[in-house]
Amino acid sequence: MQPQTLHGKKQLLLGFTLFSMFFGAGNLIFPPYLGAQAGTHLWRAFLGFAVSAIGLPIAGVVAVARADGLSKLAGRVSPRFAQAFTILVYLSIGPCLAIPRTASTSFAMLEPLLPADGRAVQLGYTAVFFAAAFCVALKPEKLTQRLGKVLCPALLVLIVVLFAGCLLHPAAAGYAAPAKAYAALPAVQGILDGYQTMDTLAGLNFGAVIALNIQALGVTDPGEIERGTIRAGFLAAGLFGVVYAMLTHIGGIAGAAFPGCETGAETLTQLANALFGRTGQVLLAALFLIACFNTCVGLISCVGQYFHQLFPRLPYVGWAAFFALSSMLLANIGLAGILRLSVPVLNAIYPAAILLIALSFLPARFQQQSIYAWSIGLAAVQSIAAALPVAALSRLANTLPLGSIGFGWVLPALAGFGIGVLCKKAAA
Repeated sequence: MQPQTLHGKKQLLLGFTLFSMFFGAGNLIFPPYLGAQAGTHLWRAFLGFAVSAIGLPIAGVVAVARADGLSKLAGRVSPRFAQAFTILVYLSIGPCLAIPRTASTSFAMLEPLLPADGRAVQLGYTAVFFAAAFCVALKPEKLTQRLGKVLCPALLVLIVVLFAGCLLHPAAAGYAAPAKAYAALPAVQGILDGYQTMDTLAGLNFGAVIALNIQALGVTDPGEIERGTIRAGFLAAGLFGVVYAMLTHIGGIAGAAFPGCETGAETLTQLANALFGRTGQVLLAALFLIACFNTCVGLISCVGQYFHQLFPRLPYVGWAAFFALSSMLLANIGLAGILRLSVPVLNAIYPAAILLIALSFLPARFQQQSIYAWSIGLAAVQSIAAALPVAALSRLANTLPLGSIGFGWVLPALAGFGIGVLCKKAAA
């Protein structure tokens, strides 16, 4: 019997499915902010951003699909590492960073439209937001399936409208001068900015989901599942490239016209108001609210189910309530505060994720536990030390080559790779 293959509409559908899984409010706010900050160095910064915000997430999807799940991929280091790393990934894309960000981002978009200002308003908003998200998270399929069909197209249409507005009626004649962080090495800073999307961490969970979707279409051949996943990844990457390029240009124009914005949400709000007045601002805020709420529901459900499986004594309802409450408290530090908090956390764990993905694509002779353990272990020591709020330790960790630009983990990773190869030869 001829094995089932993916072509045409089915393959295209998988590509759009993968794009929709990644595409959330966070993907909307970081490219405009990068554009606003990078100014005339915008496109060089964009290239770096594309590496970490497009290339790595898609590579993560493929790596997990090839390994048949994140646990098996991370298990190449050790079973204990697999469990600890998976927990860290879920906490990062869940209650520690991503879930609180959904409320703070949507509030940042709504705040200019509210008659009052202050902490009390934000606290009230987050309380209502997470109470509603918790209730819906008990049966998320009833919301996510409906909104998913209209949300992504609506957001894409809005981006195209804003982009067209910038081309036809630009708010500024060109890009502004780059901020200090983008003056010398904009591409490197762009790579670090791409960490903020957290899509590489999310991609480590999405690979298995896409593989299951392919199997649901009747494909059983492992090789075709892998090829279908790769093709879906390339389609999603192409879409992200176009969308991110438009958002980055929008941010560059907005940054020149409205300097001083602290987040991408503020940047988009200012531009929408300038181009379309209060109507544009209301539309943008409404779409962000829907996007953030839908993402929040999905994340609470996903993380709640994972921890319920890990610790079944507490029912799913209890885990969902706990994550909703803890996320509400963290969300009240504000979007800018959450983004500042996320930088050291992501800088600490991203190197391990990058190496886990990169090593999985090496030839079979390098698929050895010693190579994975030494490479990731030594890199993690440097990245964690550099990210800790201990000035002396951080300075010491960053004295390594490339440490000053956020890549001090590269040399330890290479050293670990060499040690791992030697250990393999010694064992043989």
